[in-house]
Amino acid sequence: MKRHTRTRASARLLGLSAAVLCAATAAVTYTAATGTAAPDEATGRSAVPTSEATRTVRYDLGNQGWHLPQTGEPVELTGVVHYPAHLGTGRHPLILMVHGWHETCADRKADAARTAAERSGDDAAYEAASAKLFAWPCATGTPALPSERGYDYVGRKLAAQGFVVVSVGANGINASSVSGDGNAAARADLINRHLRMWQELSSKNEGELAGKFVDPTTGAARRVGFAHHVDMGDVGIMGHSRAGAGATWQAADSHRGQWPEGVDVKAVAAVAPAYNMMTKNMSDYTITKTPFAVFRGTCDGQVGREAFSFAADAGEGNRGGFYRFSLHGANHNYFNTQWSPRSRQVAATDDSVPVEGHPGQCTDHEGAASAKQLTEPQQRHAAATYLGAFFRRHLLGDTGQDQVLTGERHPDAAVTDVDVTTAAP
Repeated sequence: MKRHTRTRASARLLGLSAAVLCAATAAVTYTAATGTAAPDEATGRSAVPTSEATRTVRYDLGNQGWHLPQTGEPVELTGVVHYPAHLGTGRHPLILMVHGWHETCADRKADAARTAAERSGDDAAYEAASAKLFAWPCATGTPALPSERGYDYVGRKLAAQGFVVVSVGANGINASSVSGDGNAAARADLINRHLRMWQELSSKNEGELAGKFVDPTTGAARRVGFAHHVDMGDVGIMGHSRAGAGATWQAADSHRGQWPEGVDVKAVAAVAPAYNMMTKNMSDYTITKTPFAVFRGTCDGQVGREAFSFAADAGEGNRGGFYRFSLHGANHNYFNTQWSPRSRQVAATDDSVPVEGHPGQCTDHEGAASAKQLTEPQQRHAAATYLGAFFRRHLLGDTGQDQVLTGERHPDAAVTDVDVTTAAP
């Protein structure tokens, strides 16, 4: 087995936070649909409209709704769901998304205290403030950081294309004691926990999610007919940062037996994945049966280029297709709106490395070629484009995306350069 040794560029992500909470949740929540999709007679799946309106609901089974199998520490069971306004009479592929390691509690006083302690070199004060920012559950009166809302932009776009998209909370894991490969395994367990609930809901209209959907803004109960309209045999997984490692672990050949009965993962995407670089047993991450894509920005100040090399080793011999996307000018945090400066939220930062003497240019800690830094909207636009192409190809069988996935066509050429490497099936 290949042993991955930790590089200097990976040290910060493995020991520090990325950033925080944002907004950009200006959704079209409960908008009217622009059309109804008719089912395909052969598959029973709804045809995919190109611009269908979407709706959004949320479920919350408690901030201690689950406990880590490894340690017993509490984890929330929450999710935000984007879906076509009209589910039609067919079935829709499910895409489940998970966020990575980040502050868990939006405690502004603690954030200010931590910043002051860092400037003064007061380690004890720094640790005390960090403990409040990484608590779980959060202290009474302190809101949890909704990192799961950070992918609303891609969730809405995918929902408009016919997918049911679920982004789940993982604050409890972020606050827990699990680390390294154990952290990846915990996130994989969380993915399977949510997939099991969705399988029960979809197949029987029963289980923990039945009757638990609410409007994300008002909290009012919402009835949504997901039963028999979600195709749990056609599932995609997306993980960002440490959840990229968790998604890889969950989809690994050696862990397929842990998938809930009736669930089949057909595509997995790791976005700026933070792997445990001291991993010795690569079989825990090796994916040869499921299409696998990895994304990283050239200005990522958190995760180094080992994200690509590790993923390439994990995807070696992949028979479903392995794809690598390098987004010029993209950093780590802008993939999640909750961690980005425009949110004005706790610990939100731009993690890119500026190029001295060249305003607007950025690089990473490994000295990558400088590039014009993407704005938050630009980076998310490119991410949504390529994630959409990947999932449309492998969950919907849309071969029209092949030229995008091989780099023959660059739909966002006006926005940025994207280097594409493909090992096609």
